[in-house]
Amino acid sequence: MNIIANVTSDKTKESIKIKLAIEKKIKISSLKKANLIIVIGGDGFMLQSLKKLYKYNKSFYGINSGNYGFLMNKFSNKNFVKNLTRSKIVQIHPLQMIVKNKKNELKKSIAINEVSILRQSKQTASLKIHNGKSVIIKKLIADGVLVSTPAGSTAYNLSAHGPILNLDSKKLAITPISTFRPRRWRGAIISEQSTINIKNININKRPISAVADNFEVRNAKNITIKVDKKIKFNLLYNKSNSLHKKIKIEQLRRETSNFFKI
Repeated sequence: MNIIANVTSDKTKESIKIKLAIEKKIKISSLKKANLIIVIGGDGFMLQSLKKLYKYNKSFYGINSGNYGFLMNKFSNKNFVKNLTRSKIVQIHPLQMIVKNKKNELKKSIAINEVSILRQSKQTASLKIHNGKSVIIKKLIADGVLVSTPAGSTAYNLSAHGPILNLDSKKLAITPISTFRPRRWRGAIISEQSTINIKNININKRPISAVADNFEVRNAKNITIKVDKKIKFNLLYNKSNSLHKKIKIEQLRRETSNFFKI
């Protein structure tokens, strides 16, 4: 593999240190001439970079300099070139979010992890959720609801007690946040071919925000969510620590976890 890379990093000292080390080991080029993009930072910076740079149609190799770094690889100064040349591609598609707000303006964005529908005031959200013409839930009273991809199912979705989806499951997870009514509704797992529509039942009294990863639209009235197959991200992972393996580890952790006894 003839490595010609473009390197982008956040502004932390650790990221800059890694970037300087990498620039001594491989050929650096412009975005147009490079055959891959190296992203140094945390998961949040990786999400920003994917959205900003995917139109260049390059593969992305993430290096973690943040906390968890689920979308990233561990950096080894000694084995960096070896790890990079042996890395494996994982291809994922994002969610497309189309929001009509209170003023009937349309806002669009993509989400790699999840679309979050969140209450915007002290009042809980009141939502109706459809899958195409089928009603998933007629009236959900909750702090909000998530629609998550398999890649994002170990992020906010897991914190909200949603299911962990296998990367090749071709499913999406719909997970409520702090459900008030109906109390026992735990969400749904649906096909990635689905078109999800979420309606705010009470726009004036119970305003909501729609958030695609880190892009927020306030005072949302209707939200349409579906997988965008026209957009694909090629993510490179070290052979010993693929995204598939990371998801399996999280599934195992959930199965073996117990509540603390006091």
